[in-house]
Amino acid sequence: MAALTLLLGWFTATGSTAYAQESAAPAATAPTPADGRAVEIRGGSTLYSGIGTRCTVGFNARSGSTHYGLMDGRCVAGATNWYADAARSVLVGVTAGAGFPSPDNAVIRYTNTSVVYPGEVTLGPGGAQDITRAARPVIGQSLCHAGPVTGVRCGTVTAVNVSVHYPEGTINGLFSSNICSDRGEVGAPAFSGTTALGIIIASSGNCSSGGVTYYQPVVDLLARYGLSLY
Repeated sequence: MAALTLLLGWFTATGSTAYAQESAAPAATAPTPADGRAVEIRGGSTLYSGIGTRCTVGFNARSGSTHYGLMDGRCVAGATNWYADAARSVLVGVTAGAGFPSPDNAVIRYTNTSVVYPGEVTLGPGGAQDITRAARPVIGQSLCHAGPVTGVRCGTVTAVNVSVHYPEGTINGLFSSNICSDRGEVGAPAFSGTTALGIIIASSGNCSSGGVTYYQPVVDLLARYGLSLY
């Protein structure tokens, strides 16, 4: 059990008991560039709510000319306004929809037109992966996820149509990988090359001992909110 102490909230998945990811992401440096360039919010960026929570953007999406961020519902729940910086001085958008536990997903509608919302996933300082499509994962498929704590880690899809059981209810239709994830990485994007696959919902174990990560398929989020990727 010691290996699981970084994770909070009981759930069971595929017949075994594990812990769910903590919703709040770790503190991050405010993204406002010092040289006057526009603020950019990508998949993997941290947003800060008006009620004090910090959540990770999974992927950017759109409907016509309106831009959105796909996120985790458990983290977003209860918050309305979202900011690009920890000081909450750069408002980027508002919650347009959120649910937990069924389904566990949310969408932020970006309202600040001076901020840039590229269809990319951040890979760390100076790096980004362009995302052009979404697809359902296949067992054995290679994928990576970009977490705000452990960075980019890669592995393979190990199961599809997985259910995760919380005291509040069951989340169905998830998939899992053999990639570890750690505290604060809920909502982070999972992708295979330029294809979006899912966002992190929960994990068992951590990156000190290995583990399994569970994801909400992106195609389901897009369909639920009537959105498309760039």
